[in-house]
Amino acid sequence: MVTKPLPKIDLPVSQVRRYLEPGPIVLVSSGAGPTRNIMTLGWHTVMEFTPSLIGCVISGANHSFGLIRQNRECVINLPTAALVDRVVGIGNTTGAEIDKFDHFGLTAQTARRVKAPLIAECHANFECRLADDILVDKYNFFIFEVVKAHVARSPRHPETLHYTGDGVFMVSGRIISRRSKFRPEML
Repeated sequence: MVTKPLPKIDLPVSQVRRYLEPGPIVLVSSGAGPTRNIMTLGWHTVMEFTPSLIGCVISGANHSFGLIRQNRECVINLPTAALVDRVVGIGNTTGAEIDKFDHFGLTAQTARRVKAPLIAECHANFECRLADDILVDKYNFFIFEVVKAHVARSPRHPETLHYTGDGVFMVSGRIISRRSKFRPEML
């Protein structure tokens, strides 16, 4: 396949996230016992495979920041496109004023390895413990280790949400496999 150079236009640097957001929107649940919260998170990054480390920035102004800092754990939940209105609603409200599980009709399930609740309606739930907090004070950057993972049996490739800014989401598209050319030793 031959590709041709594409004509380009200037883009304000404040909009680069439209093209560089690394992964799907997730819902981060936190807390223990009756004190719980859910936040919408648009930026996270896989940092290592073994142990499974995920980095993310959580604003110090966010209600979840204190819960996660105190309990040193959370659950990263993967919603599908079917939950888009709840994802937006969760992101536009504060858990300091409402119980987001009750308000948005989501089911809190008991996790196996952490005290933070799972969100039953999400396609996947990744129980996490804070692995390193050296960058939290300076950058609000948390490094979590996934200690237990739960994934729905199907679909194998769910329609996930990807935020492009200004209230616009893109839904994951068709699957392209290159397994025959994949070389795991190159990772």
